[in-house]
Amino acid sequence: MTGPVRVARRLLAHELRGLRGLGLWAARRRHGVGPGDRAAAYTGPQTATLFAFAFLAVVETVALAVVVPWPLAHAALLFVDAYTVLQIVALHAACVTRPHVSGADGSLRVRYGQLLDLRIPAPLIRGARVDRRYPEGRALRCGADGTVDVSVGNQTTVTVELAEPVAFVRPLGRTAYARVVRLHADDPKGLVDALRGARERHEPAADRPAPVPPEACDLVTRE
Repeated sequence: MTGPVRVARRLLAHELRGLRGLGLWAARRRHGVGPGDRAAAYTGPQTATLFAFAFLAVVETVALAVVVPWPLAHAALLFVDAYTVLQIVALHAACVTRPHVSGADGSLRVRYGQLLDLRIPAPLIRGARVDRRYPEGRALRCGADGTVDVSVGNQTTVTVELAEPVAFVRPLGRTAYARVVRLHADDPKGLVDALRGARERHEPAADRPAPVPPEACDLVTRE
C-alpha cells in the first residue's frame, strides 16, 4: 500500500470514528470500558480551548456571510466553516467517549480521541507514577529513545515504564515503539492507584511478600 493511500484510509477511518463518537456522546456511552475497568478522563486541559475554536469558527461564518457578496463563495466558505465546527466537536466527543482505560486485568489502554489507541498488556507494565511534565510540540511525540508523550494541553501527568517496547500505530498509519509512555489524566493519582491495585490483584502469590503471623508481631512487640 502506497503512502498517500495509507494516509487517506487512516484519515477516513478517523472521520468515521469521530462521527461515531458524536453518537456515543449523545447516548452518554463510552467505548472500550468493560466491567471492572477504570476509565480515566483526559479532556480537562483542552475542553475550553476546543470550544473557543468552535465559537470563533461560528463567528467567522457569520462575519463572512455579511462581508462576502458572492453566493457561490459564501456557500463554499459556509461548508468549510461548518465542517470545521463539526470536526472540533467530533474530536471532543471522541476524547470524552474514548478515555484511557485501566483494565481489570492490569493492562492499560492509552488513547487520544479517535487518533490514537496504544494497548499495553499487564505483564509489560514495570511501573507507573504521577509525574507532571510540560512537553512542547504536538500532542503525540515519539522520542528516539522510545519515550512517547501523549499530552493534552501541553502537559502529561502520568509516566508508565515498560519492561520491553510495545508496538502501536501512529495517527497516519506508521508503526512506532514505546518503552516509556507519558500521558495526561485528569485524575493521575486515581489512574496510578488503579494500575497498581490491578497489578497486585493479579500478581502471582509467589511474588508477594509472605504475611506476618500475629504471634510474630506479638513477639517483636514484647522484645
